[in-house]
Amino acid sequence: MKPFVTLIAALWTLWAVPVAAQSNPVVVELFTSQGCSSCPPADKMLHDLAARDDVIALALHVDYWDYIGWKDSFASPAYTERQKAYAVAAGRRSIYTPQMIINGMDAVMGANGMQVADYISAHSALPARVALVLSRGDGQLSINATLVDPQALETMIVQMVRYTPERTVTITRGENAGHTLSYANIVNAMDIVAEWDGRAPLDMTTPIEGDDPVAVLVQYADHGQIVAAARLD
Repeated sequence: MKPFVTLIAALWTLWAVPVAAQSNPVVVELFTSQGCSSCPPADKMLHDLAARDDVIALALHVDYWDYIGWKDSFASPAYTERQKAYAVAAGRRSIYTPQMIINGMDAVMGANGMQVADYISAHSALPARVALVLSRGDGQLSINATLVDPQALETMIVQMVRYTPERTVTITRGENAGHTLSYANIVNAMDIVAEWDGRAPLDMTTPIEGDDPVAVLVQYADHGQIVAAARLD
């Protein structure tokens, strides 16, 4: 088999084959915009990632391309600020779309499937630092977290993320005018529900409304590494 054909076959296997459920999935945050002509391939890739059990794929639509002719209907300045904060934490001088951040640590520009796959594999192989369990009922989300790696003792932020699994948008102006595009796991809200130092187990509840899926991210303060994540569909 020719090398190019072998590569294509490997990529198809990577994105098409279901992956067994993981207790601590890798978080992939895609910073994207409906007004960005380079973003559709990355948006499509996020659909593939969203189908995997070992990944929590999240689309955070930014607002800094709204001025070029199309206002992103999912955008929030809060997601632009989150992307900027990641850039500051990593010492990067600029932000751009599309960009994927893997577990709060590694950045990928564009729709580079092999690089994303490598980072996911690397983060999946790391030993767990925090055990995280979620349950939901009677309008409440229960969050239970326990530190399993004493060396990981740092201030952590517990974030609740609400997202819509899929939406389709017909774009009439701007760089993507005339296209109907599908978006996966669109983040509607990302709220800090607790700070936790890991010294004692975290056992808390927080109100939750509606039937949209929910994810919880446990992340080192100041946009550091995501050390635990879980979701309820």
